[in-house]
Amino acid sequence: MAKQLNFLAEGQIIPTPLHLEMERSYLEYAMSVIVGRALPDIRDGLKPVHRRVLYAMYELGLTPDRPYRKCARVVGDVLGKYHPHGDQSVYEALVRMVQDFSSRYPLIAGHGNFGSVDDDPPAAMRYTETRLAQLGYNCLLEGISEAVVDFSNNFDNSQQEPVVLPAQLPILLLNGCSGIAVGMATNVPPHNLNEVVDSLVALIDNPNLTLEELYQIIPGPDFPTGGEILELSGIKDAYTTGKGTITVRGIVNTEQIVIDGKRRRERSALVVSELPFQVNKSAWIEKVADLVNLGKIEGIADIRDESDRQGIRVVIELKKDVDEQKILKALYHQTALESNFGAIFLALVDYKPQQVPLKTLLEEFLKFREETLRKKYTHQLEGSRQRLHLVSGLLLALDNLQNLIAILTTSADGTAANGRLQAELSLSQTQADSVLSMPLRRLTGLERQKLESESNDLQKQIQQLETLLTQRNELLKGLKKELRGLKKQFGDARRTRIVNQKPPVEAQSLQENEIVTNTPTEHSLNLLTLSLNNSLLWTTQEKLTNTVKETLAFSHLLAPDKSEAFYLLTEAGKVFASTLENRSSRAKMLSSLLPKSSQQEQIIANFFLPENPNELDLILLSSTGKIKRLSAHELESIGSRGVSLMKLKENETLCQALLHQAGKHFVIATSRGRILNLGTNLDSLAITGRTAQGNQALNLSRDEHIVGIGSISAEDELLLISQQGYLKRLPLSSLRICTLGAIGAIALSFTQKNDQLVAMLTSGHSDTFLLLTSLNRSLKINFASISTQDRNSPGELLSTLKTNETIKLAKTQNFS
Repeated sequence: MAKQLNFLAEGQIIPTPLHLEMERSYLEYAMSVIVGRALPDIRDGLKPVHRRVLYAMYELGLTPDRPYRKCARVVGDVLGKYHPHGDQSVYEALVRMVQDFSSRYPLIAGHGNFGSVDDDPPAAMRYTETRLAQLGYNCLLEGISEAVVDFSNNFDNSQQEPVVLPAQLPILLLNGCSGIAVGMATNVPPHNLNEVVDSLVALIDNPNLTLEELYQIIPGPDFPTGGEILELSGIKDAYTTGKGTITVRGIVNTEQIVIDGKRRRERSALVVSELPFQVNKSAWIEKVADLVNLGKIEGIADIRDESDRQGIRVVIELKKDVDEQKILKALYHQTALESNFGAIFLALVDYKPQQVPLKTLLEEFLKFREETLRKKYTHQLEGSRQRLHLVSGLLLALDNLQNLIAILTTSADGTAANGRLQAELSLSQTQADSVLSMPLRRLTGLERQKLESESNDLQKQIQQLETLLTQRNELLKGLKKELRGLKKQFGDARRTRIVNQKPPVEAQSLQENEIVTNTPTEHSLNLLTLSLNNSLLWTTQEKLTNTVKETLAFSHLLAPDKSEAFYLLTEAGKVFASTLENRSSRAKMLSSLLPKSSQQEQIIANFFLPENPNELDLILLSSTGKIKRLSAHELESIGSRGVSLMKLKENETLCQALLHQAGKHFVIATSRGRILNLGTNLDSLAITGRTAQGNQALNLSRDEHIVGIGSISAEDELLLISQQGYLKRLPLSSLRICTLGAIGAIALSFTQKNDQLVAMLTSGHSDTFLLLTSLNRSLKINFASISTQDRNSPGELLSTLKTNETIKLAKTQNFS
């Protein structure tokens, strides 16, 4: 019979009060859940399971340039090496890092069925395949080593795993994170990469940046599913205290759809194209249908899901003579079409859970990144020094080649030769070992040149690394360059709009016989008018109303002197002068003032030359982004035959031109909403002659073109107009001054993928401006009706646009 253990023997029992043991055990369990499972680290923004999945994929060699591998293989490695929990939890973590509707910037690329916004489950891990996404590899794993980040033992002490990944971007802000721990929870919303990088750069330049200044750079979260944010106070609460409630709405448009039946007819419909973050589309549609069937929402005839791979499209057909806004309000109130996102910025700071404001989160990341870079540069410096030490030994041996051969031929063995090399050639032991293992080919002249070149490169590299480690400003300069490079590589436009509850901008539609003028004139004065469609008309004030029917609504009204020269610039880079002596009371096209050989060219600018042209510059900008500066007085000698002002290459045209006055800011706008503010000092842009080609002002992407330039006073504002009808006033002071060739700043964030900037006007020109639409309608807008907004907002929607109507052209009421 086996001998029983005597647990009651003296010394085997430690008396402990039950409440103390429960308290200790529960706290250990709670901290294990908090630190080991539920909360992200503020440095790399990852929970342990996400970190382990990414590192396991890195060890498996699943880089973006390698083929996909089965997810089951990845999950197996994670379970066996690092994460002793259920396989389903690991696979779910992997899936979420693939889903572009869950992660704003997916860290993993997937091949196969990884679920949908309808909450469809992903395929089993044996069917799906995966590899690291480019952003996940570049920003989290590239260059990882024990010299850069700390490693620790895994659960059975058989492997080493990273405590934190060397993140180059704050993934916690970019992708957000949600998790429930013991007695606490985190729910960080995702943000836009461009805005986060801009805020990090601004914080490096000015560590005392206020939260209000930071809020101007990051106006709010940017959810992967788009939508629009309503309550700005919730964002400010979250950014200030680390906790706040953010109200998010889906995007709904009204359309007229054709109903097929016995007779074709049109019916109004609400079309939902974007839903709030984490809203299940199919469940939401089911909820709406239930409310209709229960009679809680009346006026809906049908609801159907027309979503495809291009995006969400849920069509809600309305019954005849139903108030669309009333139905929409009911959907907002009774369904998740409007929902609240409870933001809680809770993360592990020095392995302790802490609720942090936005600025602290950014500061902690910069602190970690600076520490990581110092470790990286220190490791590189040590390696470069060691290599230089060896190369120096090899070069010294080659300089004493005869002695080296004599030592090798007269030494009894390698040990004796090693000792003599150290004693006679003053080599270290490592240098002597390197010389003894040197192949004979190193004795050739070419190999010696390679060693000398390597020595020079190593000395430069060591000097650069020492500078980075000893001069913090140089290290931070390199960090800013790194951040801007990542922004250029991975940045994209904002998806979530931020609205301020102000009603859409209204416009007055002009009639054919209506004129627009802000210039008081005498009725007997001869006037020159120019319409939106570039029709010219000479008349008098008293005859103006009788002849205006021949043109569209007037955008310009001037009374020039008969002798004044009128200049026209064409896209081939030529300028022509006309005295306008042949005045006509009938409208004619502006191109009729050009010689017949040039009348087919597009006119890109027209103006009268002021009395003192010496005080002005003529700035020209080509379609490839090249800029040129001439003195305006050069135009005085130009005749009607015209001269070339800018040398253009093949497929290059002149796209913008204006007269610029010293002391004013010069700005350039592109179709992607990018603005380059060159400031008031154009000394870097030298005044050149007519035959010069110009300097590169900015580089344009493949689908980007220049839409406008402006000469603007410091106190004035810009007016930005998008193709889809979004208008935005922007203070010039919100745009930093750049140099030629700089990227500039995104001044208008588009809410629709197919939107683009079509015009940039300035507030100093006029109180009103005119728009020409794709339906050839002329719209008059009051500048004051548009609110001033920050640089990252999408602007205000023009309410008077019809379905599928877009903005083609915008002009102020003076000659451009």
